[in-house]
Amino acid sequence: MHSTSASTRRRWDGTQPLTYRHRGLKVATASSSRLLRTGQSGRCTACGNRVEWYDRTGHRPVALHPNELPASVIPPACRWHVSSGTAYPAGDGSAWCRIPHPLLCPGRDAPDPLTPDLAEFRRRLAPRTRRMIDTGTFTPTTAEPNPGESQSAGCRPARPVVQLLYGRYLADRPVEDIQCVAQTRARHRCTHPVLTPGAPAGTWTLMPATAGRGQLALPGGAMAVYDLTRLPYTEQLRWRTQHCPAHAATPAAADLALADWELFDPLLHHQHIHPRLPLTTPTGARRQRCDQPNSPRNGEG
Repeated sequence: MHSTSASTRRRWDGTQPLTYRHRGLKVATASSSRLLRTGQSGRCTACGNRVEWYDRTGHRPVALHPNELPASVIPPACRWHVSSGTAYPAGDGSAWCRIPHPLLCPGRDAPDPLTPDLAEFRRRLAPRTRRMIDTGTFTPTTAEPNPGESQSAGCRPARPVVQLLYGRYLADRPVEDIQCVAQTRARHRCTHPVLTPGAPAGTWTLMPATAGRGQLALPGGAMAVYDLTRLPYTEQLRWRTQHCPAHAATPAAADLALADWELFDPLLHHQHIHPRLPLTTPTGARRQRCDQPNSPRNGEG
């Protein structure tokens, strides 16, 4: 005796089950950022709550609260909106807005003054932080690195200043440790460094510690800079986008993390200014001890 059922893709009551089609992640054509949406989320190191990182013009990425809040209860100076993957510190005229996470972070001191609505939103996040700390799933890390310890093993600057594309940028880690931000086929972040043995590299040199193009030099004199300006434009662009050579040759590859660059300002980042060249350099440049003075001419003696 055979079953008379024509199809076995139905439930016992005859209803059709829901089917979901898997969609691949891709960068929207209207987005000014190559970063995938999955690469923008993270957790605050002070409270453990989720945050979303967004690029902003001329500054480092900003951490926004993941949920939209009513604009009527948020002060105008605290309203942000996101357009094409970029955050702007102003309202877009809608009834909802975004807000920076530090205003609501229970792991940091509350900024003065806080409106009653912001204080209420802040109190809602505090139990989550306590719950994660009690269960051992989160350990707050609010300690900042000591600027005086910016020289790591081999006298390498922990946050070097890099010159490329007619501008200076402050890196988030040593030059040799800058990692590619592109996504691999396995949907993981690429583990290859930007500074690969077979690709052209920059040179450590001494440059005037100017506050900007066309401005006078600061009293500090010269500073150690990892110079990439002698490299071809394509190589400098590869460093700026923080891609390894393999992903630089693949324009369709999206980014899974934010680039670590920050526009260098000698007035704000004076603790990262080093008047002597590093002891060891990845480019084979002249080795020199950090306790010996350098020549003011590009470190050549």
